[in-house]
Amino acid sequence: MSRDARWKALLELLVERGRLEVEQAAGELDVSAATIRRDFDQLAEQQMLVRTRGGAIVHGVSYELPLRYKTARRASEKQRIAKAVAGLVAPGEAVGLTGGTTTTEVARALAARPDLAAGSPALTVVTNALNIANELAVRPQFKIVATGGVARPQSYELVGPLANGVLGQITMDVAVLGVVAFDVVHGTAAHDEAEAAVNRLLCERAGRVIVAADSSKLGKRAFARICPTDAVDTLVTDTSADQETVRGFEEAGVRVLTV
Repeated sequence: MSRDARWKALLELLVERGRLEVEQAAGELDVSAATIRRDFDQLAEQQMLVRTRGGAIVHGVSYELPLRYKTARRASEKQRIAKAVAGLVAPGEAVGLTGGTTTTEVARALAARPDLAAGSPALTVVTNALNIANELAVRPQFKIVATGGVARPQSYELVGPLANGVLGQITMDVAVLGVVAFDVVHGTAAHDEAEAAVNRLLCERAGRVIVAADSSKLGKRAFARICPTDAVDTLVTDTSADQETVRGFEEAGVRVLTV
């Protein structure tokens, strides 16, 4: 296992559990305790975790794992969700994409659609995510609109009044929303309030809203609300979603697709 893969695995375990012991982590990743100690020390230097006697704990109460460390988490589920979401977009539409690993996969799925290989434009994509704009900008058949704003290093998303200024001047057919939590009562949410504010405006400027979220995000709450449940038209999630939770969304008027 490479160092990068090991760090991703360690950080994901840490986020899930809140605390990791050296010997425990070494056993789960099948490496030496000395390697884990060195990894913990190096991650602590980057302020990715807090070192403790014999282990590590998450850095902060509301911890947000940076995007570059989240790409491998539930990868197959996200790719299935992304393909389904991309299938809900019609050629020629204006599509808003928020940042996140699942919406990044949606951008890739849209780029792979044969019927979107040509057009003037085949799609207009509005995004506040630098990585998504960068991936799609090389495709001349896509018109890419970046919102502007100040970049958040955790998610590569542009936030702040500059982003608000652009979004206030445009309308979209559909917004695809990546979230860290979606609860029937409390709606969609993100960790960061500035990110949530831009994503909220993206939703408000769209004719319909699709939430792309794997089952681990459902029934959860997070710090900053994006939009209420009744603002969401469709939820695309994976087949591991709790059936009672799915029924709750459907009863609230949300169309749910499980893939």
